[in-house]
Amino acid sequence: MNMTQGLLLINKPKDITSFGVVAKIKWLLHEKRVGHTGTLDPMATGVLPVFVGRATALSSFLLDADKVYTATFRFGVTTDTADITGKILTENEVKITADDILSAFEEFTGEIKQVPPMFSAIKKNGVPLYKLAREGKTVDVPERAVTINYIKPVNEFENNEITVRVSCSKGTYIRSLCRDIGEYLGCGATLSELRRDETSGFGLENCVNLDDLTPDNIRDFLTDEERAVSYLREISISEKQAVRFSNGGQLSFERLSYSFNTQGELLRVKHKNELLGIGIADLENRQVAIKCVLRGVSNE
Repeated sequence: MNMTQGLLLINKPKDITSFGVVAKIKWLLHEKRVGHTGTLDPMATGVLPVFVGRATALSSFLLDADKVYTATFRFGVTTDTADITGKILTENEVKITADDILSAFEEFTGEIKQVPPMFSAIKKNGVPLYKLAREGKTVDVPERAVTINYIKPVNEFENNEITVRVSCSKGTYIRSLCRDIGEYLGCGATLSELRRDETSGFGLENCVNLDDLTPDNIRDFLTDEERAVSYLREISISEKQAVRFSNGGQLSFERLSYSFNTQGELLRVKHKNELLGIGIADLENRQVAIKCVLRGVSNE
């Protein structure tokens, strides 16, 4: 078993990219295989799950999770990035009330259409939008449907700012939400602070500050990557099946004592209480196919 394998839950500091977090962890662990799930802007802080070693194969499974943020909206200002790090485009008088803001929050709750900001990592013809934006180019960014579960104020509206807690689906840009609410209210708005409080069942209380990690202590914070996929159904298999699975072989339904009714169901495949990888139910061929393998089993 690769000892340098698992999940790190990082409280990302301000003014570093998510890629910068990964680079630091690679250096601390002397491990090339490190990957984060769900990019946070450099100005944002908060929960950033990072996979290490073969566990990086699980990165995509966390991207679909709902997320919770604490965000501060500043009204009366718009910027080219939709946050305070950008170039100011307009400054307007703010004549709205707290009730106006609450009404706008209701309007933007539920399934909404949203255009991601130009300064984002989304790619157009293989090029990240932020690179095009830095070159002064603008392209049509298709709108997408996202779900806002709730927007709740956590303080009073004063000095043209309000801090809110937002629960939302994957793919939601809080910068775009802030921009669109400002536009709806007629005065414009930009994001002045952002913190991710929860993602994939992990909260800030589970995280370690990036600056607290050293080459000597980082392995103390490396936890079992299975925590990240504990919501998937578990199937336990025999040693012979474990060898087959870890070597890339599918598992026949007939040889498993489980029922499979959902095409494409993702499954935690385990042997002797150890997670071998993720399987996927293939009803047509009546087998559990391989999604990813995390560790091997020898047939010695």
